[in-house]
Amino acid sequence: MKNIYKLSFLMLFSLAALYSCQEDDQEFGEVVAPTNLTLDATVLNTSAEFPNGDGGGLVSFTASADDVITFEYRFDDGTSSTITSGEITHPFTRTGTNTYNVTVIAKGTGGASSSTTKEVTVFTSFDDPVSKMGLTGANQAYLDGTEGPYAGVEGDSIPTKVWRIADAMPGHLSLGPAESTEPIWYSAAPFEKEGGCFYDDRISFALNLDGDIIFEHDNNGQTFFNTNYLNVGGGTNGTGDECFDFDTSGEKSVSLAAANSIFPEDATTGTQMIISDGGFMSYYLGTNNGYEILEITDDYLYIRTISGANPAEAWYLKLTAEGDSPFETEFPGDSEEEAAWSQEFEGSSLDTSIWNYEIGNGDNGWGNGEAQYYTDQNTEVSNGTLKINAIAEPTNGYNYSSARITTQDNFEFQYGRIEVRAKLPSAGGTWPAIWMLGSTFDTEGWPNCGEIDIMEHVGNELGEVLGTLHFPGNSGGDAVSQGTNVENVATEFHKYTMEWTEDHIVFLVDGEVYHEFTNMAGTPFVDHEFFLILNVAMGGTLGGTIDPAFTQDTMEIDYVRVYQ
Repeated sequence: MKNIYKLSFLMLFSLAALYSCQEDDQEFGEVVAPTNLTLDATVLNTSAEFPNGDGGGLVSFTASADDVITFEYRFDDGTSSTITSGEITHPFTRTGTNTYNVTVIAKGTGGASSSTTKEVTVFTSFDDPVSKMGLTGANQAYLDGTEGPYAGVEGDSIPTKVWRIADAMPGHLSLGPAESTEPIWYSAAPFEKEGGCFYDDRISFALNLDGDIIFEHDNNGQTFFNTNYLNVGGGTNGTGDECFDFDTSGEKSVSLAAANSIFPEDATTGTQMIISDGGFMSYYLGTNNGYEILEITDDYLYIRTISGANPAEAWYLKLTAEGDSPFETEFPGDSEEEAAWSQEFEGSSLDTSIWNYEIGNGDNGWGNGEAQYYTDQNTEVSNGTLKINAIAEPTNGYNYSSARITTQDNFEFQYGRIEVRAKLPSAGGTWPAIWMLGSTFDTEGWPNCGEIDIMEHVGNELGEVLGTLHFPGNSGGDAVSQGTNVENVATEFHKYTMEWTEDHIVFLVDGEVYHEFTNMAGTPFVDHEFFLILNVAMGGTLGGTIDPAFTQDTMEIDYVRVYQ
């Protein structure tokens, strides 16, 4: 009886399992393998002299099939790519004339697939030591063998450079069309992706003892996925970019190859990186691992890659070397004697050959609904500092008096480092500012002239300091702005600094960078001089509600120095 019971149980279990499988198949849908799969390959840039290509190593592939959903290309140089269109251009990077096997897998419904393999022979002579040095931190002597691995240096002396997303830069992640350089459809604002895992990513490039580039990705076990690839991390596609637990640790190899670029020569290096074994740079966009290097310096990397999910889209990433800022400039000197221009406020009165008083309340509170009336009586120079006093007192029909002074027409400059050492007011409703306007203000108006707010602070948000840029298309509430917290902002002096070059604008407090901006043609920050403004406003759009108990508060300035 026991054996009969066991047999009956097994029969029932088998029937249940069979029924369960049939149910699963019905739910899964029809399984259809792609048919009529073909693969064509064309070596690019061939000639009678160079039948296998001119050395760029580029080959164009076209796959087609019936009932296909995606094509997965597998190249025997260790790279792969999954696409929907079937068309791809791949750079082969092994120097010399080599024959490669390329396999394409056509995937249909239910996981069914078909595959075919093709041989291709291509000549590669590409070499870009500048990009190799920029990525890894090596120098030319290292590559030539006069130092580094070729001179017998031990492995722990191999140079390694670590990169991270340049989160403070506008456009550190951006999106545009694949077949043209414009328009840019989306551009991330500084620190827009803060709070996720994107900015925690670290990517290192090293040169091994054979002179090859080694890639390692440290993302602390979390990956920032494009919305079209959330299923790879365990989510549902199409619900927005998201971080998932997805470890990408481990070493991979990097090859440099000629980029099949749409950019003019002055807008790209003409080099692309190919990362083996599905490696990617900080933002998961599938396994299409070609990254065109648009710009590279010792501490700045600007790259572009085509979306694996949508070949019509191109994504851009800006990275900076870990521990560095791509914008920090070094203007000589950090003392009064070395400044190109300075105001030390050593006398007993304000130097009106340099400083102009602006009087009144302007148009609608200087355009901001401010509550003060500016006078020429609210400044004081004593004990080596300038004080701008905001006072609760009836003044020309307003309840508060203060001062606003400028260097317009007396001192204007373009490019350099301006540093102001100051203590700020703390009362609710105060709005002190150290800022600049373009010298074309009288002729072009605002925001066409440009505005650089070196420091803004409001007493209602004690300790938060802002650095902001206003220009056409990015002004008022749409200005490019970033803040940082400063301790003892009202009781201790701090150095508020702005460094300005043709390429970049950087904001610092006490020598620490907190906001960085890529200057560019078309902004007012590249074509004319600016003048300086110091003021303390009351209330208004940024100052907010004024403390009913307010009586008086002061912005105290130790010095203003410009280095060039």
